[in-house]
Amino acid sequence: MAPYKALYGRKCRSPIGWFDVGAVGFVGPDLVHQATEKVKIIQDRFKIAQSHQKSYTDVRRRDLEFELDDWVYLKVSPMMGVMRFGKNYKLSPRYIGPYRISKKIAM
Repeated sequence: MAPYKALYGRKCRSPIGWFDVGAVGFVGPDLVHQATEKVKIIQDRFKIAQSHQKSYTDVRRRDLEFELDDWVYLKVSPMMGVMRFGKNYKLSPRYIGPYRISKKIAM
């Protein structure tokens, strides 16, 4: 169900076709109360979905630790319009290297 339909109970139409000719709708407190309840329900469902996705990624995420003399690749994201590392756009490299870790720096 689209968010607009969940809020108002009907499909989204252009402002020209909202009212019939000669009929003007009255917005009462009941309609406002129903709309706020539906907005709250939608917000709660978005929070639930977000927490599910966060817990899914947190379980699979791990901290990387490297030792001296390990070999690593560096991830690069070239800026648009700037030629770096020889190619651009789709063919540009995502990683450069390998580089050897020469010393450990504590942060």
